[in-house]
Amino acid sequence: MRFTSQTSSDGVTEQLFILGETPGVLWTPQDALGTRPVILMGHGGGQHKKAPGVEARARRFVAEGGFAVVAIDAPHHGERPKGEAFNRLAAENRALIAAGENPAALVPAMHELLAGQAVAEWQAVLTAVQQLDHVGAGPVGYWGLSMGCGLGVPLVAAEPRVRAAVLGLLGWSGLAGTAARITVPVEFLLQWDDRLVPRDQGLALFDALASPDKTLHANPGDHGEVPAFETDSSLRFFTRHLGQDAPAPV
Repeated sequence: MRFTSQTSSDGVTEQLFILGETPGVLWTPQDALGTRPVILMGHGGGQHKKAPGVEARARRFVAEGGFAVVAIDAPHHGERPKGEAFNRLAAENRALIAAGENPAALVPAMHELLAGQAVAEWQAVLTAVQQLDHVGAGPVGYWGLSMGCGLGVPLVAAEPRVRAAVLGLLGWSGLAGTAARITVPVEFLLQWDDRLVPRDQGLALFDALASPDKTLHANPGDHGEVPAFETDSSLRFFTRHLGQDAPAPV
């Protein structure tokens, strides 16, 4: 892991890094020492590791919860080169939108293309981050909605270090079998009037999760209209499951 810059403001230190070909960013409390829980934060489709919503949420988790938060550019996003298969799917997506059609049918293929690479990259980044003195090998959570959920479900299913996850804004297509392998606590967000994710598919994905401790948060509004108070809830959720008094995984 090679750090390329470091800045601090409002009690939060931000470090940009490169691991192999994966660009990322780590936020920690300023002058942090010792082991702390880490949150892996996935971004939505067409976004990047420092999208405004990602950065604002990460800084709150650090400043108010004492967490370390790490985000990476998903394959074919942000600073990363875009491959031929991705460009073809993206072009088909734009064409459907231009024609006034719902591009949801392309989402499973897009996420499947990205997930095979993204899961291994997330695991490598987590291993590297946990070797840092100001992060350490503490408990791990994952936060990701929309595409962040599409890549997060396979990651949470495959990575035993992840002990809790906030997921949502996605349907079950292609993910039901993988979701059935997730048993950690989950907070799942669903927008009741989502025009990109049919309500029944979002509910089906929630139902497919095998977690005995899972909660559905359904709010009115479209895909991008998640209420700001859900960040408060996510912070409480991770504090409850990853904090010092959290129960150890069985």
